[in-house]
Formats: sequence, C-alpha cells, structure tokens
Amino acid sequence: MTVPLSDFSFLLPEIFVLAMASIVLVVDVYVEQEKRTLTYGLSLLTVAGAALFSYSLVGSGDQVVLNGGFVLDTMSNILKLFIYLITAGVFIYSKQYLAERQLLKGEFFILALFGMLGMMILVSAHSFLTVYLGLELLSLCLYAMVAMNRDSVGASEAAMKYFVLGALASGMLLYGVSMLYGATGSLDLAEVAHYIASEPDTDLVLVLGVVFVIVGLAFKLGAVPFHMWLPDVYHGAPTAITLFIGTAPKIAAFAMVIRMLAEGLGGMHGYWQEFIVVLSVLSMVIGNVVAIAQSNIKRMLAYSTIAHVGYLLLGILAGTSDGFSASMFYIIVYAITGAGGFGMILLLSRAGFEADRLEDFKGLNARSPWFAFMMLLIMFSMAGVPPTVGFYAKLSVIKSIIDVGMVWLAIVAIIFSIIGLFYYLRVVKFMYFDEPEDTTPLRAGFDMRAVLSANGLAMLALGIMPGGLMSLCVNAFAT
Repeated sequence: MTVPLSDFSFLLPEIFVLAMASIVLVVDVYVEQEKRTLTYGLSLLTVAGAALFSYSLVGSGDQVVLNGGFVLDTMSNILKLFIYLITAGVFIYSKQYLAERQLLKGEFFILALFGMLGMMILVSAHSFLTVYLGLELLSLCLYAMVAMNRDSVGASEAAMKYFVLGALASGMLLYGVSMLYGATGSLDLAEVAHYIASEPDTDLVLVLGVVFVIVGLAFKLGAVPFHMWLPDVYHGAPTAITLFIGTAPKIAAFAMVIRMLAEGLGGMHGYWQEFIVVLSVLSMVIGNVVAIAQSNIKRMLAYSTIAHVGYLLLGILAGTSDGFSASMFYIIVYAITGAGGFGMILLLSRAGFEADRLEDFKGLNARSPWFAFMMLLIMFSMAGVPPTVGFYAKLSVIKSIIDVGMVWLAIVAIIFSIIGLFYYLRVVKFMYFDEPEDTTPLRAGFDMRAVLSANGLAMLALGIMPGGLMSLCVNAFAT
C-alpha cells in the first residue's frame, strides 16, 4: 500500500508541531535557565503556527487520507482550533507559577507540545490503530508531566497511580480493539461500521470487544466507577500540570469517544447505550455528592470533572446528531471554564503557597473585586447558572435525551445539577461574605491578567450569545 504525497498536505499542522517540538527540544538544551522564556516563546509560536495551518485547511471538505487512517473533517478542524486556544492559555497561565518553583524548564513545554500532537492525532483518527497511537502519545506525556516535580512526594505518588491505572486502561482498550478486529477483520472505522450494518446477527466477540472498549474509554474520561485516579492526580500534580490535564485532553477524549462509538460502533448503539447510561448516572451522582465533602479546591474540581463527564455522556448516549453536537458544545465549554478555574488558583498562588484550599478564596472580593467577579462567572458556568454559557451546555445535553424519550434520565440530571450548586456557590460565598485570611496583593503579569479576564468574560459573552458556538457544533455533525 502506497501513500500519495498529496495526502501529507492535510497533515501540515501535525507535521509542523512535530518539527517545532523537536526544534524546541534541541534549542532548550543550549538555553540557560535565566533565558528559559525563549522556550516559552517558541512554544507559543508553535501553537500559533499550528492554528494557522489548521485554519488554512478549513475549506478542504471531508478528506480521508493515509489509506483510511486519518480524517480531516469539520469536527476535527473545530476541536483542533480549541485545543490550540486552550494550550496557549495553559502556557500563559503557568509561566509565573512554574518560574517561582524552579519548574520553568523545557520539559514542561516539550511534553505539552508532544501531548498536543497526540490530541491532534486522536481528533483526526479514522482507524483504531491511529486512535491508539494518539492516545498513547498523549498519555505518556501526561504521566511524565505529573512527575515533573521530582522533589514532591505527592506528585510522584500521583504519577505512579496515573501510570499504573492508565496502563491498565490502555490494555483494556487494546484488548477490546483486538476483539473488534478479530470479529470484523478491519481496523478502519468506516469498514467496521459497514461490517456491523451488514451483519444481521451480532457476534458475541463483537459485543465483548465493545464492552472492553467502553471500559477503556471510561478510564480515560474518568467516569465512575473508573474514576479513582482522577482526584489523586489533580491533587498531587503541580497546579500548572493539573490545569493542562483537566482541559485540552478532555476535548481529545470526547473526539475519541465519538470516533470509536458513534462512527465505528454506531450500528451497535442499542448495546453500548445501556453501559453509557450507567456510567453517566453514577458519574453525576458520585461526582456531585462527593465534591460537597472536599476542602481542597483541586479535589473539588476533580469530582466536579467526574460529574461533568456524566453530563457529557448524556448527549453521546442519545445517539443522535443533535446529541453529539450538544456533547461537543458541552466539552468545549467545560474545557474553557476549567481553564479559567485552575487559572484562578494559579493567580492566587505564589512561591511557597499553593492556594489550593477553599479557604484561600476567602475575602477575594476585598483583595480584587475584578478577579472575584471572574471567579464568580466561572463558578456560575460550572454550576449551570444563567446567563453563563454553562446553563446552555447543560440544557442542550438534557434536551437531547428528552428528545429520545429518556425523561427519567433528564430528571436525574436536573436533580444532581441542583445538588452540585452547593459546592460551587460555597466558593462564591467565601469570596464575597468572608473576611480574607491572606491579604497579600495578587502578583501576576499583564498577559496572565488579560487572558484570565478574557476567559471569565467569555463565560458571560457565550452565555448571552451561544448561537455562534452552537452552530459550529451542529455543523460538525450535519449530514
């Protein structure tokens, strides 16, 4: 099998990121610690260049290249652009935090760039093999990033848990893929979908393969009961690393679920829907209830993530194009909101002080009314309070399951969304109604303040005018 040279024109963003990440790796070897901002600047330049290349391919239409292994379509273009946006935000938010802890090293930027490359491959995967390649590239980068602070026992423990459970999840996923290959004779998602559609009787091996694939996906998403790694990793990793793990990779994980379940295994929707219903309900229940008991805001946001995964799965289990577009809208909104939430923790942090306790937000309104308002918008969006965009995100996924007759599940989602209000509003209460325990002025550069302000205001702007983003998501699944 030969690959036409023209196919590589559709991989220009991936080729550019790979080349630039390698250049940054070499340049960083010869850069002194005092000039590490060069690595930072090159990394931002890499993200910007990848965005330009991806934008140049927007009008190319749907293209399947590399002998069916790679696809360029509307969904991949949109998700990649948001991955670039969030990764750039992560770099800007993290710079001062890492510098104050002597962690502003090339390893952070290089691993983040290679991780971003893994996300790009995942988003454009059109074969089970390509999915696995992108997933492992991303996962290996994240394992190393969590353990980057070698002097921290908590980070080392979190990295070990993440690595062991991540390897187990990858094994489950690979075992499921091998079963699907054995049953269908192909790793191409389109060919697998065609085989399932043409076979009136479902093979038991095929069903078992789907089960193992769902287990692997649930691990990667952090859905209950496969969520045990997520709070420990969020808590143990340096906050800048937690920021990266909790945002852009979630978009890639959503794309992986869509590629594998909706595109490859869509003909078996009746089989995997029941599994997703269980995962969704358990995630909403455990995530929202356990988050109430947390005193550490990073652990609270970890359980909040688990709950959000439950809401994300609502649109996917609906099995309709409206449901998929609602879930896509939800994950983009969540990733942007999560970036703002962890960005606020970084804003309050300083050398020797992590600002990861809920009490650290006490009296923030007295210290900085503007950033207290930004945090209020972020918490309201996470909770789904109008007029922030989080309200429309939850409304869209709940509507998608009502449209397919699952009213009882919509009621469950609404009930636990109301329960989840408690721990989000508790942060708002601390900021506006308690006296500050720490009166140290907030120290952050203009770039971080500007981006964090834009992040917070985006929650309100997208909530007032959600139509533009929603239409992008609808177009991604338009037939």
